[in-house]
Amino acid sequence: MTLDRTIAPPSQIIEQVSIPKAEEVLLGNQVPVYMVKAGEQPVVRLELIFEAGSRYENHVGESYFTSKMLSEGTSNYSATQISEQFDQYGAFLEISQSVERLGITVHGLTKHLPKLLPLLQEMIADSVIPENELQVQKNITSQNLKISLEKSSYVAGQIFREQIYGTDHPYGKTLTLALIENISRDAVKDFYEKNVKGKTFRVFISGQFGDTEIQALNQHLGQTPLETPAHDSIVDNADEIKRPESVLLERLDNVQSSIRLGKRLFGRTHPDFFKFIVTNTIFGGYFGSRLMKNIREEKGFTYGISSGLIPQRYGGYLVMGTDVKKEFTQQTLDEIVKEIRRLQTEPVDEDEMETAKNYMIGSLVGSLNTPFEVADRQKIILLDELPADFYDNYIQKIRAITPIDVIEMANTYFKPEDLCEVVVGGK
Repeated sequence: MTLDRTIAPPSQIIEQVSIPKAEEVLLGNQVPVYMVKAGEQPVVRLELIFEAGSRYENHVGESYFTSKMLSEGTSNYSATQISEQFDQYGAFLEISQSVERLGITVHGLTKHLPKLLPLLQEMIADSVIPENELQVQKNITSQNLKISLEKSSYVAGQIFREQIYGTDHPYGKTLTLALIENISRDAVKDFYEKNVKGKTFRVFISGQFGDTEIQALNQHLGQTPLETPAHDSIVDNADEIKRPESVLLERLDNVQSSIRLGKRLFGRTHPDFFKFIVTNTIFGGYFGSRLMKNIREEKGFTYGISSGLIPQRYGGYLVMGTDVKKEFTQQTLDEIVKEIRRLQTEPVDEDEMETAKNYMIGSLVGSLNTPFEVADRQKIILLDELPADFYDNYIQKIRAITPIDVIEMANTYFKPEDLCEVVVGGK
């Protein structure tokens, strides 16, 4: 049978999505394990999440280098031996950190997970932070940062966050070359002992696994009594923040300018969250958005421009970003303001609204193809303390947004005079 490609395939409107809930069990030491059992392949992803992000540092860089050093040596294993052990079982180890948390992730075959757990337990309980390995990591980080600082887009993002949060705020702090040079083994070791070693954590396991793997988790990670780190709570009230200054950092050798516009806003728990993300999708949240149609397709100023809400554990921020030729910088800024004014005054027509909503719903459904992606959604719910039905009601809440809601959001949160403007390059 010949496929007639002139006829669109049948489609249907998605009205509901049901994401499997994570089952919870407690290990012997009361560490919670959140389980998403799904998939046909015998693979598993294990994640250990510590409340050990950079917001808990005394000196910038402690959390980052703790994450780098956990796999660099214990009392019984060198960095090379740790790497070889994971390689031997075809497993992939990733350790990352953010403002809020430090995470250790292992991907591998389910049958090998119990063999890796003793080494994993030793890494979190007995990291020795070798001085020579720390120096290697500092050198690598410095070289990577030097390369990043040559990129206008990186610098623009850095300055933008510093402007909207301030350099003393956890979300506005930046790791500099001087801070990298000055970070000491004692500082990293102290952070590790206060926030990781002997401290409680959460476990997320997804994929195909059973009682054998959970029993192994309890045997190796559930027998040691753990303490909760002594952390101060931080209230992030964006309403009390003064309007940040706009910045122009001229780079005479640059052919392009990197533009960032935005402000501090809110996260997923805010009552306006769903109204806002629909408004932002229409404005600059996908390839068919107004910013893309105007500034990329009609004007040809850029290959891409976007606008997005970045939700964080405490608050969040709106950022619009693009790279354009220097001579088009001011015109691009003017066109962004023009599109904001249009969004504030003209109701969005039904077709444009429906297209944006379908894109958002399709993106959600398309991001739930694997057990690991399902676990990522459950992780957001649990770590950000969202309602358990947050994604169950997602589609209905998106469908309910009206053109009047969009005008309201545009007038409330997109006021040009409230936006921080950062340009790296020139006007």
